[in-house]
This record gives sequence, structure tokens and C-alpha cells, in this order.
Amino acid sequence: MQRIKTQVPVWLSGLIVTITTMTVGINLDSLNRAEATVVSQLPRNNPAKSIPIYVPQPRFCQNDLESAITSIVKNPSFRTARWGILIKPVREDKVLYQFNPNLSLIPASNTKLLTTAAALRIYGNRNPQKLASLRPLLSAVNRYSNNSRANSLLRRIGGQRAARNALSILGLDASGYKQADGSGLSRNNRAKPSALVSLLQGMYVGNLNKVDRSLENDLFYNSLAVAGVNGTLRNRFRNTPLKGRLHGKTGTLRGVRTLSGYLENTDYGTIAFSVMVNQRGQSGWRLISAIDKILLQTARVNRCG
Repeated sequence: MQRIKTQVPVWLSGLIVTITTMTVGINLDSLNRAEATVVSQLPRNNPAKSIPIYVPQPRFCQNDLESAITSIVKNPSFRTARWGILIKPVREDKVLYQFNPNLSLIPASNTKLLTTAAALRIYGNRNPQKLASLRPLLSAVNRYSNNSRANSLLRRIGGQRAARNALSILGLDASGYKQADGSGLSRNNRAKPSALVSLLQGMYVGNLNKVDRSLENDLFYNSLAVAGVNGTLRNRFRNTPLKGRLHGKTGTLRGVRTLSGYLENTDYGTIAFSVMVNQRGQSGWRLISAIDKILLQTARVNRCG
């Protein structure tokens, strides 16, 4: 952190404003806006209110995002890793970043996204009046990653075949995933980042076949862990721009770390993402750190066109 002290008089509407101290951070990971606000201080004997001065920050365009993320996944420590990444705004066709988006990987507890999305669609079709009663169960499964309740939920809705039929309504191609259980504990589960992002988009936007799905979508979104706040993400992204602005589902098995969900970006709005990595023998902490860096970079990207 480089601190620059200045004593610069600035004339604004006939008032002398003195910027007493301006701190410039060279660590751009903390920036998620195109411009930062520096609040000026007026002399105490001036009754006027303080006036905000906007200091523009360097642009962080899509090309910058691509370079930043690729440098992470291509780090020599990940030379034996299998990465799958897809990042795109929920309401646009535009892809902000992709790396092996159609690579089938072990998703660990990201499998729970399949289970809960299918359950919501099935209940929404059969027993819509009971949807709200699912809230505690969905939170237990997605936010706190309860494995036994996830497997129980899959059995309750009729098993893998029923889930697959329900997910097809969301536009999920059955070739994009393989669901062996409801929880993700089985290493026979497989998913492509493209399939999970398709699910996330389907569970976020609009109505489906002119049927109001807003309650189902809200229940799904609010069942996810919130970065730096609760659930399996309570200890991640603290003291970063993503605290409270990322809702996601973690996944953890030996040699497997995944995170899929939604993050808020100043320019692009809500972004759906799926970041998965499989690497035997790698430190779980190192994998998590890399995933978090990828998403912090995503929070920074802005429209430069």
C-alpha cells in the first residue's frame, strides 16, 4: 500500500477545498467500481457541506479479466489440474470468461444445485402451495451443505430420473451432467461448468412457459451461502468487495474444490459463474485461494466498449 500525502487547493463554485490526505491502493483486488470517491474536507469555519470528488480509476476490461484469470489457472502449481470455468451475465448471451466450459468434472457438493433446482420445479408443478415450506430444507442443503438432507430430498422427489426430467425443463442437456446422488459425496457425479451456469440462469431469470416461477427462483437464490456472512462461505471474501455480494454453493472433496453461483458486478449486474478444479494431491487451501482470486477479478470487470 503506497500512501501519498498531498496539500492541493481545489476551487469548486468559489469555495476552497483542501484535500488533506489521499490514500492510493496499488492492490487492485479491492476495486470493484470504475471510479472511487474521495471526500474532501472543508475548513471548519466554512458552513458548506463536504463535496465529493470522483477520482477515476484504471479500466479493467474483458481482455484484462481474461489475462488475469488465465494467469491463475496456468500457474505452474496447477500444471496437473483440470479446470473448468464459465462466467457470464445472467441476462446476456455474452461470455465474460471461459476455460474448458464443457469439461466434465467432479462437482462435489455443487451437485446439490441440481437436486434443489429439480425439487423446486417439481414442487412448483405439483404442490405450489407447499413451496414456501421448503425454505428451511433448501437452506440446510445449499447454504450449510447438509449431505443427508440432500440425499433425502432427491429420494423424496423421485430420484435421479425425476430430477433429470425436471432439469430438462430448465434447458439442461442430460449429457452435461451425471447425478449419482443428491449430495455430491459420490465421485461418480459429473458436471460441466456450462451445465451449471445454464441451471443458474434458468433459476434466475423470468417466467418459464408463461408460468410464474418467481417464488421458486427466490427460494433457490436465497438458499445459497452468502460470501463473508453465513453458511459455507462465512469465512471467505471477508473484507473484500464481494462480502454480501456473492451467493454461491461450495464443493469440497479430496482434490476437488468448486464454487458456483451469482455475484454482483457494478457494470454487468448479476453474473452467473461456475468455477471447478480437480487436482489430486493439491492443497485444498491453494485451490480455494485460486478460486477466490478468480471471482475477485470478476467483480472488477467493467464495460469498456
